[in-house]
Amino acid sequence: MSSYTAGQHALVALGALGAGFVNAVSGGGTLLSFPVLVAVGVGKVQANITNTVALCPGYVGGAVAQRTDLEGDRARVRRLAVVAAAGGLAGSILLLSTSEAVFAKVVPWLIFLACALLGLQGRIKKVLRVGQRADARPSRVGTPLALFAVSVYGGYFGAGVSIMLLAVLGIAFSDPLPKLNALKQVLAFVINIVAAAFFVTTGEVQWTLALVMAPASLFGGFLGGRVAGRLNPDVLRAVIITFGTILGLWYLLR
Repeated sequence: MSSYTAGQHALVALGALGAGFVNAVSGGGTLLSFPVLVAVGVGKVQANITNTVALCPGYVGGAVAQRTDLEGDRARVRRLAVVAAAGGLAGSILLLSTSEAVFAKVVPWLIFLACALLGLQGRIKKVLRVGQRADARPSRVGTPLALFAVSVYGGYFGAGVSIMLLAVLGIAFSDPLPKLNALKQVLAFVINIVAAAFFVTTGEVQWTLALVMAPASLFGGFLGGRVAGRLNPDVLRAVIITFGTILGLWYLLR
């Protein structure tokens, strides 16, 4: 029997629905679903673990939808995916070894980081000329190290990891933006599926909550995809950043 009420299950499903919708339109959905889990009484470490597992299916759609942009590029995808998988696993192990007290102190700063990434997303692309760099040359050491570091963050917390991935790929490669975005989707999927697979073995996943969140996030992603062209992503992003900043201050000062 679950220790959570039907109302609490409905609340986390609503949070996951919103997360899937926001991820499809602008990114940053974790900033909605994570605090809802904490609000219903899940510890912050367990909430992060449950959130990763529950939202993982949402990355499948993005990766599959853009797979045609990576045709003929399987060798590079495999090389980068190995690095992303290693980083995602390292981040998930690091999270599990972090005490609840320490993670509670780290969470506000992770939220602030995610908000900053969301707010600077357009500027990051512009400054790094993502998808426009004819002079980009991947470093044999620097690119894997940067990707590994980003993947560790993705396995540990994950909010804003897609922006980090796109920045690394934009610096390293000269491909057009659609291909870089497709590569980012695949790597984000790899990071999350590896982290989620590890978390499943830990016994820390709140399964009844995860099982209502997963389909809700998928449906939210579907809705977001349908209306993405009619919404102003900058406005939605501003709302999420404002909410995330307030949330981070709340966790920091309470």
